[in-house]
Amino acid sequence: MSSAASGRIERRFAALRAEGRAGFVTYISAGDPDFDTSLGIVRGLPAAGADVIELGVPFTDPAADGPAVQAAGLRALKAGMTLKRTLELVRAFRETDAETPIILMGYYNPIHNHGAEQFARDAADAGVDGLITVDLPPEEEDELRIPAEAAGLRVIRLIAPTTPEGRLPHVLRHAGGFIYYVSITGITGTREADAEAVGEAMQRLKATTDLPVAVGFGINTPQQAAAVARVADGAVVGSAIVRRIVANLDPHGRAKPELVEDVLSFVGELARGIRGARSG
Repeated sequence: MSSAASGRIERRFAALRAEGRAGFVTYISAGDPDFDTSLGIVRGLPAAGADVIELGVPFTDPAADGPAVQAAGLRALKAGMTLKRTLELVRAFRETDAETPIILMGYYNPIHNHGAEQFARDAADAGVDGLITVDLPPEEEDELRIPAEAAGLRVIRLIAPTTPEGRLPHVLRHAGGFIYYVSITGITGTREADAEAVGEAMQRLKATTDLPVAVGFGINTPQQAAAVARVADGAVVGSAIVRRIVANLDPHGRAKPELVEDVLSFVGELARGIRGARSG
């Protein structure tokens, strides 16, 4: 079943609106620290409270990623992870979960090497729902966007605090799924999101688009996630989860036996913060 036929992203955010709460978007680097451990984490994320799963495609030069995510990508690459293996991981996840949306976040070089049209078909066939291609601006994206849309993949836009007001309509023109608002200037995992500034940004974006808006970069604790969840449609946590993976590696960089359970326990803590953010 193609992503277009399933509409997983739209269904998920519609369900969240009906519940009156924000969604929880979790990020991990595919294949970190190895394929099997990564798959174990991904398979456990929905039960731990993840509403949408964002998978980083490991790349050697991740310009937008902070130290934790960069290191995660390098561990995955060292373990043999590739774009093709990332799609295999998604396919394996889909054997047991047909509903949780999967977003691939990465850079254009691996996609270009794979071939944009072939990648779009392969990603949709594997069960991917949306793409965030960090280094591909709207002016240069047709090579990927057109086949991606034809395959039913949602093209998810990044909006930053520095995005000029006049540029918003252009950036949002072909956006799908949801908008990813980058809450800080800089790279992932290096600063904390300011809830008041995020709230002001949400008002600005909601006047421009009907798509849900998820906020990422700078969310590290259940309390920070809850603060964002009170004003946004979703909260994205990545670096903090990646750091929890690191805390469960042995001196040789291999997964300790308790890694998956501990990471999912932390995800559960974050999820409870988000799910309870608007109660009371």
